[in-house]
Amino acid sequence: MPELRTTTLVDAPLRTVAAALLDARLLARAVRGLGVRITGGDPVLFVGSTLAGSVGLVNGTLVVTRADTTGVSAELVGGPLPRFTLVTDLLHTGGGTMVVDSVEWSSPGGPFGRLADVLVGRGLALKVLQARAAAVSTRSVELVGARVVVGAAIVRDGLLLAQQRSYPPEAAGKWELPGGRVEPGETDHAAVVRECAEELGVTVTPGDQVGPDVPLRSDLLLRAYAADLTSGTPTPVEHRALRWLPAADLDTTDWLPADRVLLPALHHLLT
Repeated sequence: MPELRTTTLVDAPLRTVAAALLDARLLARAVRGLGVRITGGDPVLFVGSTLAGSVGLVNGTLVVTRADTTGVSAELVGGPLPRFTLVTDLLHTGGGTMVVDSVEWSSPGGPFGRLADVLVGRGLALKVLQARAAAVSTRSVELVGARVVVGAAIVRDGLLLAQQRSYPPEAAGKWELPGGRVEPGETDHAAVVRECAEELGVTVTPGDQVGPDVPLRSDLLLRAYAADLTSGTPTPVEHRALRWLPAADLDTTDWLPADRVLLPALHHLLT
């Protein structure tokens, strides 16, 4: 079973590099010019999201199986190979974040399959890994100074508070965590308190970060925090509706893509 591995040291905090990896367009841009085409429907990667890929006339679909602060993993489904996995692990070091990329696959078999591994598979896989590592490094540097949107994961009696967007049209009807942009000179925690007062009419006490940083745009990140409801009854001031969700309903709720990234961490928070 062929396997290739590369390591890259990125001069950025681990959570920033993790956010760069979640950019669904990063891999597509990285492999442009290598004869590989990658497309995806969502702007960010989350568990269960897919990326369609092709090499020449050969097509397949990568399904994301992990997307968090430890890295990203994906498996090929419906392609010509019996097995293909792409794994990126992140390790904190004193000099930055170590990005360990590996790709592993099984050949169709026979002498021609083994020959293709040597002549084509290994060379192309190595080029893809090297291009992706360079793209992750560049994107991480871009995100170091990005502005932040905070989200509040408010839990009460084992239920998570979610709010439904009423605008803009492309987001209307979808669900998200309460929150908003961090103002200049404001801390993340102060922004969580202010936004919950403005959007919900309640007072909260923010705690630890929940899940990874999530890229929203080239210069904007979503960062969610657990929050305790200390006073008031939540009211949808700017949104269409509010819901208290049990863990069983998290995966079936129509979340905005950025909030969907947080679902594994939100499940953990509720349980």
